[in-house]
Parts: sequence; C-alpha cells; structure tokens
Amino acid sequence: MIATALDRLATPPCSKLLGWHLLDARPDEGWIRIGFEGKPEFCNPAGFIQGGMLSAMLDDTMGPAVFVMTDGKLYTATITMTVNFLAPARPGPIIGEARVTQLGKTVAFVEGRLLAEDGVVLATASTSARLVETAKAVR
Repeated sequence: MIATALDRLATPPCSKLLGWHLLDARPDEGWIRIGFEGKPEFCNPAGFIQGGMLSAMLDDTMGPAVFVMTDGKLYTATITMTVNFLAPARPGPIIGEARVTQLGKTVAFVEGRLLAEDGVVLATASTSARLVETAKAVR
C-alpha cells in the first residue's frame, strides 16, 4: 500500500460508517481510489443504495484526492457538487475513484466516479471545493 498524508489523519466517523478504506493513490497525479461498503442499511425501499449515501461516498473520494495531492497541507470544503446517477447500486463493495482536474490557489476542481464490483459505473460527479489550510480546518 502506498503511504499518503491520509495515514496521518484519523478516519472520521462518517467515513467509517461508509466503510471507507484507501485502495490506491497517485498523489503526484492527484488520483485516488477508495473502497466503500454499500450496506443494506443504506438501501431505499426498492433495495438500492440511496442516492444521498452515494453522494457522500463521492464527496469522501474527491476531497481526499486533493488532500493526498497536497501532502495533507490542504483540506477541502465543498462549494458545489453535481452528481449523475447512472445505474442502481446494490449492497456490497463500491469503488470510488477521483482525480484533481485543477488545483488553484483557493479552489480545486475534482471529478469522481463510483463503480460496482463488476466495473459498472454507478455514478459520476464533479466538484468545486474551497482550499483551506489543514491546520485551520482539522482539529
């Protein structure tokens, strides 16, 4: 497993709830892959993972892409996030991937996607996020 700035940060409770775990990262490229657990408790009445839970997974993939790219110096506060739901997500493993498309002085732009275990793209997202010094944001 590659060492990243995430190793120095305690996993927040919301990430633990989602089953968040780092799978791979290329910090110099602003790319990251995160594993999640789509729990049955996350399902809507139709038996699919509720969209808000998928959105949280996307948000919890795109922010860390910036964090690892900046070696933990910059934390993100989401300004906008657009999500496209492409296929129903069933309970089970879900993979999140994100890449930083532009890192400015105060704002970052990131694209992400969620995939089912079989490679089907479940959802895509793009975000703009305010950049905050980690020392000022994380307590």
